[in-house]
Amino acid sequence: MFARVNASPAYPSYIPGGLTASHAGFLSSEFNYRKGTEIYGEKEPAEYVYQVISGAVRSYKLLSDGRRQIGAFHLVGDIFGLENDDIHRFTAEAIVDTTVRLFRRLSLERVAHSDPALARHLLTMTTNNLQHAEDHMLLLGRKTALERVAAFLLEMDRRLTGVGLVALPMCRRDIADYLGLTLETVSRALSKLHAYGALDFLGSNQREIMLVDRDQLARLDT
Repeated sequence: MFARVNASPAYPSYIPGGLTASHAGFLSSEFNYRKGTEIYGEKEPAEYVYQVISGAVRSYKLLSDGRRQIGAFHLVGDIFGLENDDIHRFTAEAIVDTTVRLFRRLSLERVAHSDPALARHLLTMTTNNLQHAEDHMLLLGRKTALERVAAFLLEMDRRLTGVGLVALPMCRRDIADYLGLTLETVSRALSKLHAYGALDFLGSNQREIMLVDRDQLARLDT
């Protein structure tokens, strides 16, 4: 399940937006979630906002036919669960053993009213989330399977390291549910990119991927 790590009387200094320890009464807590543990469920009250301290989180919906559509992966440093409504639109679940910092949404909104820097940061976060949703919609609707996988690898490279070695916390089933593909299609696409010389696999589980030819991946992503 999950375990509480600690509680802090102030907003953590490494979260951007202008909040510091001087904001008295702004309480945050850290919790550990084991792999596969639900952090919050779809349609549950959106009382908290979350930040990934270690590990990774997936946000998803279960469709009417039982399929799972992953909307986003949240990696170290990412803030998630900030909703426009009073309930969560997705379910959030730990991909691996994960530590998450929680802070109350009402406290965040209260401080934002008097802190222009935080208000601007929250607007930027909202805009970025909207842009990600638009990009994801385009990826699902217009790109071939090979193009989707290439775009995903470039996204993970940019977000995880940016040095060409991508250590994926998620499995191929997660990737498939994010890209709207089958597990077999993702595996075939990765094998093709490997055969084309665009990437190489490291490790027995093939979750460590070396991007050998980024230009080739970028051409597929264009």
